[in-house]
Amino acid sequence: MTRCHRTPRPVAAQSVTRCAPPDPAAAHTVVLTSRVHTGSHEQVGVRRRAVLRAVAVAAAAAPVASCGWLDGDPDPPPPPDPLAPMVAEAATLAARYQAAATAQPTLAARLTPIAEAHTAHAAELSRLTATALPSTMAVVTTSGSPAGTLDELRRAETVARDAAVAACLSAPADRAVLVGTIAAARATHLEALK
Repeated sequence: MTRCHRTPRPVAAQSVTRCAPPDPAAAHTVVLTSRVHTGSHEQVGVRRRAVLRAVAVAAAAAPVASCGWLDGDPDPPPPPDPLAPMVAEAATLAARYQAAATAQPTLAARLTPIAEAHTAHAAELSRLTATALPSTMAVVTTSGSPAGTLDELRRAETVARDAAVAACLSAPADRAVLVGTIAAARATHLEALK
């Protein structure tokens, strides 16, 4: 059996165990190492507390970073297009005229072209403002008589014309032409309803 002897080393260095080979011609050296402590237990404890403190600070900072405090505030969403309400308004008017033309067949020849104009206005405003057209419109009831139906449509058209005029006055130049055209069309609709 091979006998091993331990070479004395200082505490701060690695401890080494060397075994003498049985045959000097086949010399093998085996080095075994172990953990070396260079400081006192107090210094190791201080380092451990510093590491734990750093981990705790990092863990506390993670939610703050994810909230966006460190990244800055996100950009606010853009404000709605000021002409977007006109899309629903034009679509509602088109639905009212179509319902009135269905309810009053004697008025269909007068009301159908106006309904088509409002449908075209709604489509153009939807394209301009990138606002979706309403998928469904509430069914609008009309009066029983043709005269009552025309009165209801005149009131609705007057409100819509005034809204288009106000929108035209506040619209930027590149949109004022379209909105002014819609306001003028609504004024001519009022003439057709007399």
